[in-house]
Amino acid sequence: MTKSNIKKIYHNFIHAFPLLFLFFLVFTGFDLSFFLFGKNYSFNFIYVVIFYWILKKPDRLGYGLIFLAGIINDVVQNFPIGISSINYLLLCAIAAFIRARTLMPNLLYDWILFLVAILIVTSVNYTILTLIFEYPIKYGILMFSSFITFLIYPALSKLFDKITLIDLKEENAK
Repeated sequence: MTKSNIKKIYHNFIHAFPLLFLFFLVFTGFDLSFFLFGKNYSFNFIYVVIFYWILKKPDRLGYGLIFLAGIINDVVQNFPIGISSINYLLLCAIAAFIRARTLMPNLLYDWILFLVAILIVTSVNYTILTLIFEYPIKYGILMFSSFITFLIYPALSKLFDKITLIDLKEENAK
C-alpha cells in the first residue's frame, strides 16, 4: 500500500469513528461494569456517544443509522423491539434542540443538559417497559446507572473533542 492509501484509510476511519464506535457498542452489548461495595454498577456508553456526536457533529451519525442501532441493541439485549430506538431518537431530539439553542458551547452546560436528557430518556424507558410491557426493572438501579453515565460524560467528552480535532486536522490537510 502506498502512503496516500494509508492516509485515506486513516482519514476515513477517524471520520467514521462515531458510527463505528456506536455499532461496536450496539453489536457487543458492551457497557463498563464495576463492583463497589458488593454491587455491580454500570453506565451507558451509547447515550454518551449519541448525545455528544449529535450535539457537536450531527453529520457523523444519521438518525436512520441511530434507529437501526436501537433495533440491533434491542435484539442483542433481549428488549422489546423498538424501545432502544425510541430512547436513542428522543436523546437525538433533545441534543438537536440544545444544539439549535446554544450560542456558545460550554462543557458545563452540556453536562447539565445531558443530565436532564438522560433523566427524560430513562423515565420514558422505565415507563414504557413497566406499564406497557410489564418488563421487570428496578428503578433505583436504572437511576444509579444514569447518574454514573452523567458523571462519566466530561471525560468522554474531552476524549471525543480530541478525536474531533484530529478529524479537523485531517480535513484541513486535504
